[in-house]
Parts: sequence; C-alpha cells; structure tokens
Amino acid sequence: MTFASDESGYSPEQESLDQESVTPVNQGRWYAVQVASGCEKRVKATLEQRIQTLDIGDRIFQIEIPQVAAVKIRKDGKRMPTEEKIFPGYVLVKMAMDDESWQVVKNTPHVINFVGAEQKRSYGRGRGHVKPMPLSPSEVQRIFKQRQDSEPVVKTSLAPGEKIEVISGPFKDFDGEVIEVSPERSKLKALLSIFGRDTPVELEFNQVRKLS
Repeated sequence: MTFASDESGYSPEQESLDQESVTPVNQGRWYAVQVASGCEKRVKATLEQRIQTLDIGDRIFQIEIPQVAAVKIRKDGKRMPTEEKIFPGYVLVKMAMDDESWQVVKNTPHVINFVGAEQKRSYGRGRGHVKPMPLSPSEVQRIFKQRQDSEPVVKTSLAPGEKIEVISGPFKDFDGEVIEVSPERSKLKALLSIFGRDTPVELEFNQVRKLS
C-alpha cells in the first residue's frame, strides 16, 4: 500500500473495484484514511454527522481513531491522564465500499485520501488515482489489540538542557539540568550538584518538575 494523494478525482464509477474487495453491506471492511495533521477528531465528528444527514449508515458503520492510554507529566510534576494517537494523521473507517460511500468519506473536510494502491494513468504525465485497499483482518486485529493491551505511555515536555527540581525521592529539593530523556522508559538523566560535584542521576518523570 502507498500513502498518496488523489489528484485525478478518482471515482469507483470510473474504474470499478474488484468484486472480491467489496464486502457485503452487513459486514464492511476497515479502511485507513489520511487526514490533515491534528484534524483526526474533527474528521471523525464531521463524518459521523454526514452519515446521519445523508442516511448512509447502512454502508459506513464505524469511525475510529486508534489511541492508547497515556500519562502527561505537567510542569509541576503532577500526572495527568490523557490519550496518544497510535497513527497520527489517520482515521480508520469501517464501510462497504461503493461510489456513494467513497464520495461521502473522500469529500469530508480535511480528508486527504484513502490509503491504497496507486493506479498509474494510461496516458499523460500526471499521477494516477489511488484505489482504496481494505486492511487485512490481521492488521485490524493487531491495531485494536495494541490499543487494549498497551501500558500507559508517559509523556513529558522536558528536553536536554532544561533546569529541573527534584520533588520526590532521595534527591528531593535538589536542582539540576536534564542531560538525557528516555520516553520509552519514562525516565531521564540529570546532573545534580551533590557534595559540590555534578553527578548524573537517573530519575522518573514524575519525580521532577521544570523550573521556569
């Protein structure tokens, strides 16, 4: 599959989809749709409204933004529950693909294109259209299993060179400077002045707060 923009105004009326790729209406298939950065929730809400307004709920069944639980560490060191997108810039749509359902999704504001296979033009130099390709059952299972089974991701805005204060643990009340951040481990290293000597110390994200 390729991530490409559709510059030719592709429509299933111009080139019909393979019959094998069209699932019966009562089942539907999952498709990945590329959207403008930061507009995932807006696209989801707009598309859900369009489904009701255009009475096409029998062909577009579900819209999802795959996310995992996350914890954001605020400047004061407090933990704030949040969510993090698994695939920023994409939404998943479960639908029965035909011309009308394709048009409804494709013409939703901030939608860029379906993810699919780019079909070359038979003439001219322009790019061809993108034929939407459904996700495989194993891809769908992996995506939703990741959302259910993943441990909360801990996020911090701290970066090397920033000044911090330790607010808990054995080094409480020490000031220091961040020298390394490890988001995957929810830890950082900082230089703390201990007995007059700069000493690297590993700390949890929630053990420190950023100094203004």
